[in-house]
Amino acid sequence: MPASPPESGRQIVIAGQAVAYRLRRSARRTIGLTIDHAGLRVGAPQRARISDIEALLREHGDWVLAKLDAWKKRPAPEMLAVADGLAISAFGRPLTVRIAAASRASGRIAGDTLHLAVPPPVDAASVLEKTLREHARRVFAERLALHAPRLGVPVPPLRLSSARTRWGSCSSRGGIALNWRLVFLPLPVVDYVVCHELAHLKEMNHSPRFWSVVEQLCPDWQALRVELRRRGRDLPRF
Repeated sequence: MPASPPESGRQIVIAGQAVAYRLRRSARRTIGLTIDHAGLRVGAPQRARISDIEALLREHGDWVLAKLDAWKKRPAPEMLAVADGLAISAFGRPLTVRIAAASRASGRIAGDTLHLAVPPPVDAASVLEKTLREHARRVFAERLALHAPRLGVPVPPLRLSSARTRWGSCSSRGGIALNWRLVFLPLPVVDYVVCHELAHLKEMNHSPRFWSVVEQLCPDWQALRVELRRRGRDLPRF
């Protein structure tokens, strides 16, 4: 996605219920609604009137209230207890975490084992996260180097993101950010996100031309996008 424009907080009353929402304006042509654990977000064209935006929200009020209620009732992802023998998956590859005492914190992946060296009183979870971040950066760099030449563009600068609701972004300067938590998803899904962001180097929008570029790089993008939305809701936390 292109880098996020600023959001503003607003509130509307729907069926007698006060509903807060975040409004983000961009070069898009239509008004779009998104509801997740962060609440209601509205994407709107730069010149869209607030009255038109809120008329749409009221028109779809039953859907908005039902979705917000469903998210409130949704159980939070289970917190992982990071301990010796923990089973996780990195880019679809099953790994067993092995923890050993050491004088210096470090982590590495060898075969199907993720080795953590954890000196007291360092938290094993922090060492695991650092190791997974480093692994994610290496794999992301490899995937960008693989797919960028297919689009005829230079491999862009990469940075890791910890965004709560975005898997990736592409800045106007051509840099790409990818969420490190993608490490918990299968590699084909990660490739979809990488190709999505690379496509923004050609089209900084979500127009039909943009999606044709995505399809050029990732023919199965529609199915992978659905899988991303489904599996991305319940990523492990620790």
